Amino acid sequence: MQLDTWLLYLITCCGIAVVPGPNALLVLTHGALHGRNKTLFTISGGVIGFVGMIALCVLGLGALLQASMLWLTVLKIVGGLYLIWLGVNLWRSEPITLANKDNSSSGSWSLFYQGLLSAVSNPKALLLFTAFITPFIDPRGDLVAQAAILSMTYAVVEFGVELGVASAAHKVRPWLARTGRRFNQICGGFFVIFGVLIPAH
Repeated sequence: MQLDTWLLYLITCCGIAVVPGPNALLVLTHGALHGRNKTLFTISGGVIGFVGMIALCVLGLGALLQASMLWLTVLKIVGGLYLIWLGVNLWRSEPITLANKDNSSSGSWSLFYQGLLSAVSNPKALLLFTAFITPFIDPRGDLVAQAAILSMTYAVVEFGVELGVASAAHKVRPWLARTGRRFNQICGGFFVIFGVLIPAH
């Protein structure tokens, strides 16, 4: 993978990681209830789930693209439209509200499995990864190496973002309540920009 392609992928990963999805909300809640250290189990479970999903996407899409390069153009366009659709919906969505459930008795491995299941059971995550990973796959290259690079890059970004969320959970919750709508609009705008730029890459 060329450096400029990887840097564009890294920027895209950062934009996607900061958008609050089910895993980010789970980490935020666990961070507020259990503290940063215990929430590392939640984060680790989610990141491992995402790594597996991205690796499967790369290998499956790579094999498909090897069969027909026409699919690369089709998937780029469809993926771009999907990201734009996500951005518009996120822009219009209401601020996030977090239930303050008492899970103080949850064990560390219970938190790990909650993070893992939240990642792998979300069909939207699979569609999202398919949409934004397609342009970065070189079907003529080593698919296993690309799967490792793409999945580990996202894992590091996701882990860093979620660790920051868990560490600042008590401050982030009221901040989201106050400025959640504006935050959604900013993130939605980034998704639209990615949806326009990535298919042209």
